[in-house]
Amino acid sequence: MKHAHARRFDLPFVWPDPPLRVVLVHPQIPPNTGNIARLCAATGSQLHLVEPLGFTITNAQLKRAGLDYWDSIAPRLHRDFEAFLAAEQPGRLFLFSTAGSRSYLQARYQPGDALVFGSETEGLPQALLDRFPDRVHGIPIRTQHVRSLNLSSAAALVVYEALRQLQPP
Repeated sequence: MKHAHARRFDLPFVWPDPPLRVVLVHPQIPPNTGNIARLCAATGSQLHLVEPLGFTITNAQLKRAGLDYWDSIAPRLHRDFEAFLAAEQPGRLFLFSTAGSRSYLQARYQPGDALVFGSETEGLPQALLDRFPDRVHGIPIRTQHVRSLNLSSAAALVVYEALRQLQPP
């Protein structure tokens, strides 16, 4: 539910035009998709969901997942990654994976970039990683302690780093 907070202050910010695109390939866990939908609503980013999904998009599931921001983001559903590419024709792709050998902090983002994340359980399909090896980035983590970050945490880090870079000097 969207709540008005008396403490909320609209900070000055320049939002990219065209907006960033957050692409979830085969997301499995509705609450993660819900958190990312809220992130997209907060940042004006477009949300793209690439099937198959680990859940169905129904009003009951949207409410359970906390997706009350759905109406403000107009998510786009794609039957597979090829359909996403054909429909959206993104100029630039950045794929995020624990297999990435370059940090997401090294990427130089531009308005309209597609930020592509894999499922919580499998990550991005190996075929995508093999197809775009020069576009795979990772997020530094202490691998002796964890395998990966939560999908919604990873998406938030990357989206806000991209937005930070896109601010005028």
